[in-house]
Amino acid sequence: MLACLLATTLAATFVHAHLAPWHKGMYGLNGVTGSINYNTDDVVHPLYQLPQDQWWFHGYNGVPNFPPADGDFLELPAGKSFMVEIASNRGETTLSFDGDYTTDWPDGQNYPDDYNVDTCITSPNMHTQNETRAAGTAFAISYTSDIKQVTPANLIVFTVRYHTPWKRVTYYDVPADMPACPAGGCICGWGWVPNGCGQPNMYHLPYRCKVTGATSTKAVGTPKPPVWCENNPDGCTKGPKQMIYWNQNEGNNIQVDGLDAAGEPKSPAYNAKCGFPDGAQNDIFTGASSGSSSGSGSSDSSGSSGSTTNTKATSSSSSSSSNTNIDVDTGAKKVAVSGSSSSSAAAAAASASGSAKHVCKTRKARRAEAAERERRSEAFSMHRKRSARGF
Repeated sequence: MLACLLATTLAATFVHAHLAPWHKGMYGLNGVTGSINYNTDDVVHPLYQLPQDQWWFHGYNGVPNFPPADGDFLELPAGKSFMVEIASNRGETTLSFDGDYTTDWPDGQNYPDDYNVDTCITSPNMHTQNETRAAGTAFAISYTSDIKQVTPANLIVFTVRYHTPWKRVTYYDVPADMPACPAGGCICGWGWVPNGCGQPNMYHLPYRCKVTGATSTKAVGTPKPPVWCENNPDGCTKGPKQMIYWNQNEGNNIQVDGLDAAGEPKSPAYNAKCGFPDGAQNDIFTGASSGSSSGSGSSDSSGSSGSTTNTKATSSSSSSSSNTNIDVDTGAKKVAVSGSSSSSAAAAAASASGSAKHVCKTRKARRAEAAERERRSEAFSMHRKRSARGF
């Protein structure tokens, strides 16, 4: 066990790792080796000057070949918000080590809320000087269940979060009119184009997703490439937009030159400079029926809309039969009894009872768990020391 853990922790060798939104519905969650790596950072590396088949969905290291587990989706509650954990390493999220190495920040460290570096913040590597200058990030959706069928022409940006990436826990808003996905779900993509402050690269990652609580049958339109339109809203692309593809050897859909209004080199991003409003993108629909099946499920989950500095939140399943929540800060499972049916309440009560019994462990079991926590801490500390030395 210890040897395996050491092998995974020592695999992360980048001094200033970049960032990605972690969720059980993502491709590459376990890494790209075929085995489970709880300390993987395979998805966070930037994309720059690559052919399209290598930058598309992080294809250069095979991320699209490692789908999430069956039944795992990034759930998008129509008219509400969903949460992801933006971090430089899976080990610094609640998806590994019971969340023991998480903080409010993406790299498991602590910084002041007004964190500012005049040149560039590199720990964590957010490509910005402070929160107000963070470029913005976005999620897009394609109404197909086959990742191989997704193209720039059918991947539509549906939500944007200004001033991100910043804190680990990040919420994105879903348009209320989002139609349901096909029975096998949809494919989503996450994008980030930093606003200078380092190499002018980009990030593009795939997720298996589904819209929950859908009541609308409006179809999403065909997206068009965004354009630079700073201080000229009439010149922005109207309606559904493609993601930003920039500074690659092929497949770019936007070109800029010259300086922006602040006197800095223009850098396209998911913000007003390219016509993206903050939050849900409510202009992506045509009004025609989507024809999608509404069997993708319903949702009563909700989140704090737009909160990127929320340090304590609960991620809940959208299914009415679900009774397990995950505390974002600790990763601990909490049982919540649903009032939807007596059978689900009984199941939840039984689960809670089992959890209570589990607390009453033998002294030997408690000693074994304490030893395991100590081994984890030593292994993770060794990883951080090696990273700091640049190995």
